[in-house]
Amino acid sequence: MKNNPIKALSSLGQSVWYDNIQRSMLASGELRCMVEEDDLRGVTTNPSIFQKAIAESSDYDESLMHLCQEFPDQSFEERFVSLAIEDIQETADTLRPVYEATKGRDGMVSIEVSPLLAYDTDGSIAEGKELFARIGRPNVMIKIPATRSGIPAIEELIHAGINVNATLLFSIERYVEVAEAYIRGIRKRYEKGADVSRVASVASFFVSRVDSAVDKALEERMRSVSGWERTKLESLRGKVAIANAKAAYLRYQKLFSEAHFGELHHAGAQNQRLLWASTGTKNPDYSDVLYVESLIGPDTVNTIPPSTYQAFREHGRAESTLMQGMGYAEDVLNQVSELGIDLGTITRRLEEEGVAAFAKAYNELLTAIGEKSALLACSKKAS
Repeated sequence: MKNNPIKALSSLGQSVWYDNIQRSMLASGELRCMVEEDDLRGVTTNPSIFQKAIAESSDYDESLMHLCQEFPDQSFEERFVSLAIEDIQETADTLRPVYEATKGRDGMVSIEVSPLLAYDTDGSIAEGKELFARIGRPNVMIKIPATRSGIPAIEELIHAGINVNATLLFSIERYVEVAEAYIRGIRKRYEKGADVSRVASVASFFVSRVDSAVDKALEERMRSVSGWERTKLESLRGKVAIANAKAAYLRYQKLFSEAHFGELHHAGAQNQRLLWASTGTKNPDYSDVLYVESLIGPDTVNTIPPSTYQAFREHGRAESTLMQGMGYAEDVLNQVSELGIDLGTITRRLEEEGVAAFAKAYNELLTAIGEKSALLACSKKAS
């Protein structure tokens, strides 16, 4: 029987989550099969995923028609939340055996607060608490964009005992802020005598988008230089995102070391694991499994989009790579800086663009729900 590289990742300390959900996956049993055959350990969603699933399929029409009939005055946003909660609850139930087997470490499904709240701390906290309560499953993570406004929201939700997926992380500096917010939240729970063992969190560190942006900056510089400098710039293409992620992992090791996190760890608290996000390859010149194969290591998660998941399942290599070439990774980041590429500016722009893209997808989703609601109402009257 052919080896399954996806399944092999768990033996190397990495959990595989799936960056997609659609109602048809639940109805057909596809998700359950992935859990059983691939040792799939979690699912992540975002506004873009739900926009595609609801707007581009008929999977949700029956539920949407029911909502239109039962709650005709319901807002389009509330209709979306109702549809999403149905999926999240069923996904959580499918993953519940994984959650129990891993003692609350895996078996998670993530749902994001409205991306329109990305710069609203109080709104994110309120919606995060409301979503977690309405879904009513312990193995749900509330996704909070890791903007400056999101940092205190992450801390408060952790303090309240709510699992958090801190998303849209591009820079090492912002990652450290997120990890410290998690630690503060856990410490507050510990100091008031609350259980800390079943509060889970991941920090979603985006990868391929960094290469897309940095490669563009490198190419712009290459047009104005020649000789050794051009050669050096060319050699850095497709290298910076992985180096950035590896450097973040080194910070993770320090932040959750025995010296820094030991007391909380001994009290049962979990490490906030790094989750590699945006691991689909966007540049066709690069391997279609580059951002999976290059970041395999202990205490990490990789949430893999469908096409990359299938590619890695078919021809990926499962071997521990995350700690390889750490010195080279630091050298890459130093070279980028020395050549005048401002990674800080690039990652700040990526965060802003990420928030804007999710907000755009969310608004498009609400428009599609409105159009479908009108169409389904008309269809009902015609029948």
